Amino acid sequence: MMQAHEDSYHYQTIARALAIIENAHSEKRHLSLAELSGSLGMSESHFHKVFSAWVGVSPQRYDHYLSMMQARDLLRRRQPLSMVAHTLGLSGTARLHDLLIRWEAMTPGTYAAKGAGLQIFWGKFRSRFGPVLAMATTRGLCGVAFYTDIGEQAAFADLAKRWPAAQIDHAPDQVASFLRPVLSHRGETHIVLSGRPFQLKVWEALLQIPSGGVATYSDIAQAIDAPKSVRAVGTAVGRNPIAQLIPCHRVIRTTGELGGYHWGLGVKRALLLHEAAHTSPDHDHETLQFAQKLA
Repeated sequence: MMQAHEDSYHYQTIARALAIIENAHSEKRHLSLAELSGSLGMSESHFHKVFSAWVGVSPQRYDHYLSMMQARDLLRRRQPLSMVAHTLGLSGTARLHDLLIRWEAMTPGTYAAKGAGLQIFWGKFRSRFGPVLAMATTRGLCGVAFYTDIGEQAAFADLAKRWPAAQIDHAPDQVASFLRPVLSHRGETHIVLSGRPFQLKVWEALLQIPSGGVATYSDIAQAIDAPKSVRAVGTAVGRNPIAQLIPCHRVIRTTGELGGYHWGLGVKRALLLHEAAHTSPDHDHETLQFAQKLA
């Protein structure tokens, strides 16, 4: 019980810290470690330790990346990621740090039946990027939503409406085994995709964008041999039901701007910053290059 209470306290503390940092940046201010820790009623050393453990980088490094992401001159120097069309054959795996993702597509019949006869389980969980609502079948995750910005009810409705005929039961333990590797970035999990053929092609392409990389809507349209379908690609990206694992957060505008994100722009920024900071063990130089492309 004590560990659970401590985790909840730290989660709330870091959520407040990230909001404070982002608000300061919106006002073009940079807070020192002393100012940050003081605003949260913590010592500098303890705050630094807790922040680094939950976010994955130090407060100073997070602030540094956030500054780079907001620099307009770096936005103009972004170079688009080259995506290789032949990789869309897919071996069925994609990596996110040390996480192995295996996926399968539901049959057209199951999709057309809108989930009739299908049992789906759901639960709420905490992550370093905010609270998560997840859904899963017995075969794998079929929905993951961050709901800090949109709210829990809206997130549930968003995922549930994709399966209007399915039986959806609150059973966090049934979902946890699939989501636990995602939250720890270690191990293997399964995801189950269901959508129109064009959507599936776009989501498969998203799985090919490496952690720490970005792509534009145009890049993805080219990769799926539909160069004139940039608008349709954007719609399909926005319909992605599995946040973070199908990395629609790695898609940005051709101008280099972050663009929107179905689950909240703050979450998108946090995901990209975290991945940039973990692109390689010795990541300072590579992170600088990525931030120059992205920010």
